[in-house]
This record gives sequence, C-alpha cells and structure tokens, in this order.
Amino acid sequence: MNGKGYGMPSSHAQFVAFFSVSLSLFLLLRHRPTPTTTRTPTTLTTRAVLAALSCIGAAAVAGSRIYLSYHTPKQVLVGSIAGIVSALLWFLVTAALRRSGLLLWLLDLPAARMLRMRDLVVVEDLVDAGWVRWESKRHSRIEAHGELVNDKIDDDDVGVKQKHKKDKKTR
Repeated sequence: MNGKGYGMPSSHAQFVAFFSVSLSLFLLLRHRPTPTTTRTPTTLTTRAVLAALSCIGAAAVAGSRIYLSYHTPKQVLVGSIAGIVSALLWFLVTAALRRSGLLLWLLDLPAARMLRMRDLVVVEDLVDAGWVRWESKRHSRIEAHGELVNDKIDDDDVGVKQKHKKDKKTR
C-alpha cells in the first residue's frame, strides 16, 4: 500500500454507514405502511430485521476494508462515523423540511415542476402505485383490442402473428 493513496476517511465505510443508517431510519421511523388492494404491508418486526441486516452488511463492508489492508482501523472508524452523522443530519433536515411545509413550497417552484420532482417518501407507495398503473393500462388495452397486447414482440411472435393475419385474410 505504500504510496498508493488509500485515504482518510474510508469512503466505502462512509457510504455503507450512510446507506444502512438512512435505510434503518426510514424503515423504522418514517415509513408508515398501509394495506392496499394488492399487498399486505410489512410488519415492524420485518422492517427491524431488514434494518439490522443492512447494518450487518455495512459492518461487513467496513471490516473488509481493514481485512484487505486497504485502510487502517482508524480510517474505517472515521469513515463510519462520518456516514452515520451524515445520515442522521440528512434525516433530521428532511424531517424538518416536511414538517415546516418548506418541502412542498420547494416542489412547487417552476424548476422543480419542470424536472418533475416530487416527494414520494411519505405520500405514495411506489410498489403499489406502479402495479396499479400497470394494471390500469393492461385493462384499457384489453378493452380496446379485445385481447391482451404485449408491448414487446420477439421474432417468434412476429412469425406467428403474420401467419395468423394470412389465415384471417383467406377466410
């Protein structure tokens, strides 16, 4: 490692600490799962297990930096602390922005609207919203065409559809 330049703090340790703490805070404090028509929400126990697994994964990555001799324990410790502090600050700042209403004001600015920015963390369940939109489009295609129409057609399907069209013409 002499002169190679692995530095202080460990960016790997910093990133995984930020990610795991942010995910844990979201799952345990901010996420408010509600039942939907398409799925049952995760329980607090499940979310706690996911948060713990994410922290264990972060510790494994941080430990690997020392094991592989890329960083000293001090570099990894400082990186981990920097990631944890950054995640806590980010969580507190975004919570304050939401509570104050400033986030909604910022999202109403022309630049934010032009970039189609929105706050989906609390308002919308992305999994359910995506599924509901997909189902809606699927049903409208079925109604319009009387059958399910795929968006993507592979080469085998093209041959089958062309043959089907020829059969219809000859009838």
